Amino acid sequence: MVNWALIALNFAVFLLEMASPVTGEWLIGNFALRPTALLSPDAWAASGGWPLVTLFTSAFLHGSWGHVLGNMLYLWIFGDNLEDRLGHGRYLLFYVLCIALANLAHAVANPTSPIPTIGASGAVAGVLGGYILSFPRARVLALVPIGAFVPAVRVPAWVFLGLWFLVQLASGLAPIWLHDLTQTVAFWAHINGFLSGVALAQLLSPRQEKAEEPR
Repeated sequence: MVNWALIALNFAVFLLEMASPVTGEWLIGNFALRPTALLSPDAWAASGGWPLVTLFTSAFLHGSWGHVLGNMLYLWIFGDNLEDRLGHGRYLLFYVLCIALANLAHAVANPTSPIPTIGASGAVAGVLGGYILSFPRARVLALVPIGAFVPAVRVPAWVFLGLWFLVQLASGLAPIWLHDLTQTVAFWAHINGFLSGVALAQLLSPRQEKAEEPR
């Protein structure tokens, strides 16, 4: 129920963004996260604490159809099982906390960036982290390229999501290794979102129940 509501809300806001260029610019201008504003006491004082609001609202804005469809696909696949595990209220709390922790990590990693940051990927990364903790032995149907063929293969969730996390970690560290701090993707939001999801799923999971592995 909560997972479907989150997906619907993301699509509703995106369609509102697409309604007209003026509307889209206004939404991003007012509700996107800007690391410099979030970390600036002067910006908080001048705006009545509005940067704190954007810490959450930015997760419901997206820049393109590919952006929103990719995030919602992951949320659709993994979120429902995690909601079953945590329960509706705890899953909503889990999702909101993942938004905050992922976006805060992005801001801390890019403290001088005034670039608007949008997207649910940090929260979705938290869902992936919660899933790998709760259902490590579940099997995920994935497309695996083998030469010219791309067969669908069922792989353990810990392999699929573990590889995903390693790609994000390598991408986040690459600018440091290459001495080029320019990034167009909030990889540290993905990284911290995933790790936060693992921790929060452990904290919020019902102690008396044993997780049933989805098939």
